Amino acid sequence: MQNGITAVLDQIDRDLPDSLERLFDLLRIPSISTDPAHAAEVDRAADWLVRELSGLGLAARKDATGGHPMVVADGGEDASGPHLLFYAHYDVQPVDPLDLWDRPPFDPELQDTDAGRVIRARGASDDKGQMMTFIEACRAWLKVHGRLPVKLTLCLEGEEECGSPSLVPYLEANRDSLRADLALICDTGLFDAQTPAITTMLRGLLGEEIIIHGPARDLHSGAFGGPAINPARVLARILADLHDVQGRVTVPGFYDGVPELTDDLRAQWDGLGFDADAFLGRVGLKHPAGEAGRTALEMIWSRPTCEINGMISGYTGAGFKTVLPARASAKVSFRLVGTQDPDRLRASFRDFVRTRVPADCRVEFLEHGASPASVMETAHPAFEAAREALSQEWPRPAAFVGAGGSIPIAGYFKSILGMDSMLIGFAKDDDQIHSPNEKYDLDSFHRGIRSWARILEAVSKV
Repeated sequence: MQNGITAVLDQIDRDLPDSLERLFDLLRIPSISTDPAHAAEVDRAADWLVRELSGLGLAARKDATGGHPMVVADGGEDASGPHLLFYAHYDVQPVDPLDLWDRPPFDPELQDTDAGRVIRARGASDDKGQMMTFIEACRAWLKVHGRLPVKLTLCLEGEEECGSPSLVPYLEANRDSLRADLALICDTGLFDAQTPAITTMLRGLLGEEIIIHGPARDLHSGAFGGPAINPARVLARILADLHDVQGRVTVPGFYDGVPELTDDLRAQWDGLGFDADAFLGRVGLKHPAGEAGRTALEMIWSRPTCEINGMISGYTGAGFKTVLPARASAKVSFRLVGTQDPDRLRASFRDFVRTRVPADCRVEFLEHGASPASVMETAHPAFEAAREALSQEWPRPAAFVGAGGSIPIAGYFKSILGMDSMLIGFAKDDDQIHSPNEKYDLDSFHRGIRSWARILEAVSKV
């Protein structure tokens, strides 16, 4: 098959100008899903994809949902390789503030920069450029060989940037037709400009809001300070108790289900040469915080956290007001790893808070979502096959990495469709996604197409 993949790669190189023009056509469509004024444009982007995929010989359709449509396409039914489900999204973020853009956000352009050539437009990186790397790889395979090396289903969403309200019902209603051996998700990035990555660990997320109620109204601190309970002081003590001096979270049972890194994975991460000082220096910091004895990369990718995201109490306007507040509130989020149970953790956290609320105060809790972590089974041979394929395309070997954030779709594929996901993308940290002047490196686009072609060939043998 080596000659087969070589011919596909050569076709990708020859077709790059046309591949760029097809991406530019899609980038010109302002498919902003969160703004009802752009609903017709989201629908137009879905129609564009159906036409392109149908033109490749795939069985493509536009499925209605409660919101924006889902684009689904099937191909490679005669392939002997595994069945893969590829997921991406074709909707984009709003462009405000428009005056901070150097050019119209839906007028894509190839620009020369000090770091190389980039594609500048809204959606160039998140997620149209990433999505088109995969579609163009399929195009090259079909043009050279007349067939795909694997059975393939594409599921392209139009609501990711507005919270995916229709996604779970759609997956549940279509689980039999969407279920595959493995899912591919492209909404991630490189570790650095030279090192590709397969994200295999995604942290879950739990959000809680605490409101401590005290006196019936705000009080004059001179008249009542001392004998009257102060909810701000109560809340501050509770929040301070969440961590010990070593940076560990003190909520009972918090570390249940938290695994330690394997020696192999730790060695891979150590070999990445992550510069913690530079990482913190970019945001004006010098001294690592968090759990003592843990590296920065370990804390970001594989350790759970408890973070205070906001606190409100008393008078916060200009000037000074000697008030004893009637209430105090805080928003607290937990990033979860391993098999930590968000429902058990929520209950334990609330018990932790209640035991610290004194007489004359009461506590109110507000939920703000809960999702478990996603940990992929990298022992599946497709993961190592994909890692080797990526390593052949990029200057440095690919690595299995974690992600500090949460990508719910991977969890949904596991819980609803019963399959693991490989998260492979070619974005960079400086792509300015969700911000003005979003870009995608031309090298990411070109190597991304070649990478997916290699991965399809490698995984077809598994």
